[in-house]
Amino acid sequence: MATPVIARETIGIYKGWGAFRDPDRCYAIAKPVLANGRTDGFASVGTWPARRLRESFHLHLSAPRDRAASVTLAIGERRFPLVGGERDVWPPDAATDHALVTAMRSGRSMSVSAVDPRHRPFADTYALAGAAAAIDAATLACVAGQ
Repeated sequence: MATPVIARETIGIYKGWGAFRDPDRCYAIAKPVLANGRTDGFASVGTWPARRLRESFHLHLSAPRDRAASVTLAIGERRFPLVGGERDVWPPDAATDHALVTAMRSGRSMSVSAVDPRHRPFADTYALAGAAAAIDAATLACVAGQ
């Protein structure tokens, strides 16, 4: 028996950021503008009404990382530690999550840096133009849909 495809509704596209709604969440998402040829990374800010999570940051690295090494997200002069697995990382607590998303709203770009399993540093860079509008559109779509 085939598994049903989850419907994803496009809320809007805001420069390099898109806002979407799934049955259980709404999210803003973007691909890196610079990842040294790697193509599978993305950054997202999601809202899950049933979980009472609003504007929660998640990042999927464009390459696997050495899990013993730290992951840092930079927005302007601010630095945020991220935690998680080999490819998926997020802020370590709600306060960092809130501060990070707030910084995204006024930043021009953000860059996440890590070290791969062969101990080579790498970074993914994201343009933040359109991020605030996409985050707001996604959040409002889920809040209004309750």
